[in-house]
Amino acid sequence: MKPEFILAIDQGTTSSRAILFDHAGKLCGMAQQEFRQIFPQPGWVEHDANTLWETQLAVMQQVMAEHHVSADRIAAIGITNQRETTVVWDRQTGEPIANAIVWQDRRNAALCEKLQAEGKAGIFQHKTGLVLDAYFSGTKLTWLLDNVPGARARAERGELAFGTVDSWLVYKLSGEHVTDTSNASRTLLFNIRTQQWDDQLLALLNIPRNMLPTVMPSSGVVATTRADLLGAAIPIAGIAGDQQAATFGQACHQPGMAKNTYGTGCFMLMNIGQEVISSHNNLLTTIGWTCGDSLPGRTDYMLEGSVFMAGATVQWLRDGLGIIKHSCEVEALAASVPDTGGVMFVPAFSGLGAPYWDAHARGTIVGMTRGSTSAHIARAALDSIAYQSVDVLEAMQKDALIALTELRVDGGASCNDLLMQFQADILGVPVVRPVVTETTALGAAYLAGLAVGFWDSQEEIAAHWQMERRFEPAMGSDERNERLRLWRRAVERSRGWNE
Repeated sequence: MKPEFILAIDQGTTSSRAILFDHAGKLCGMAQQEFRQIFPQPGWVEHDANTLWETQLAVMQQVMAEHHVSADRIAAIGITNQRETTVVWDRQTGEPIANAIVWQDRRNAALCEKLQAEGKAGIFQHKTGLVLDAYFSGTKLTWLLDNVPGARARAERGELAFGTVDSWLVYKLSGEHVTDTSNASRTLLFNIRTQQWDDQLLALLNIPRNMLPTVMPSSGVVATTRADLLGAAIPIAGIAGDQQAATFGQACHQPGMAKNTYGTGCFMLMNIGQEVISSHNNLLTTIGWTCGDSLPGRTDYMLEGSVFMAGATVQWLRDGLGIIKHSCEVEALAASVPDTGGVMFVPAFSGLGAPYWDAHARGTIVGMTRGSTSAHIARAALDSIAYQSVDVLEAMQKDALIALTELRVDGGASCNDLLMQFQADILGVPVVRPVVTETTALGAAYLAGLAVGFWDSQEEIAAHWQMERRFEPAMGSDERNERLRLWRRAVERSRGWNE
């Protein structure tokens, strides 16, 4: 029997999902489980790595059982994951030595500032394409080695393994210790020009090289699952960090094409081709994906702007303020008023990402009067997601010297019509939503399917992409400029707050 499906693993910041896609790129089944977020103290965010694995395995088994799909009907598994989240485990027992440190966590900001003060930021930016910020995995790993009792000595003896979440899942599925170029490029340890772990960077962060996974192409068979987990061994043939996977799933395969994913955070990526372009506007240069059987294969590079709080802002309205019971209620509440009534909301709960990179910024609501209501705050929260994306796009266009003609969108909040129309208005370019908005998982499926011949080419994949709705900008330039001026005043009030 010829395999009919690709199984995509989508291990995100708040939930684990498993999705079945057929040859047409159609979503044929999905299972999802949320898991606990751990906040030990202000600025710290953790996950139980075993819970990530257990929920991910459970949804894989669930979607196969519910849709009566046996392992022999699955051509390959593709993995996409929350990036930068850092796991360290014992090679012999397979047990994590501590909770995973999540990408949102800021506990290592002081180490980044120390390295910046020593003049090391330029070394990291040139080699990795990243800014020296607490967001990335390398300094999180240094923190674990320095603060978990005995960890550094065990690491130096070769007893511990480090990985981002993709590596952790592949290890639990197969016993192999690997990652792909897209995830490696988010660690502050990987030279994106040579596509190798970099000894100088490892020395600066005091990390033993023997902890690191083998780096593989994003599209290529890297391991096979243990037969007892899913009923038979299945090749793992695609790996990409969630934002790179979404870009691939949106068929942004040509230079100048860009997408924005509205998830827990908000991430805009633009394909810049096969050459590294260094950002001069506080964006990241990152590896999008590498296709081929070995390194270096064909690698597409991206410019990226990362916004830390997008859907997480709506979660705060639900869990922190209690003004909505479910996240899906925010659109109706925000639409009950014509505008924000002068309220500006800067959701810098864990600092500001691109293009500001201010770890000391904090959440700020300004412009309130006695007439301000929960609806105005909800509308300002949605607007803040769009404003942050404008800041990123403006920097991106300066770096790439490419004028964007449209922005492809995906992720949970892309289904919010009010937000998408405001995004088009405040950007001044059309926003295009595809039929399949699960593009993160779809990208992982495409990468895996290409590796095993389930799909023949990127051109075949691009032909599957279909538009569901196009949002045309309807706001005049004078109004747009005034709104952006007020937004930037509010941003300045949030910056440097946590001294």
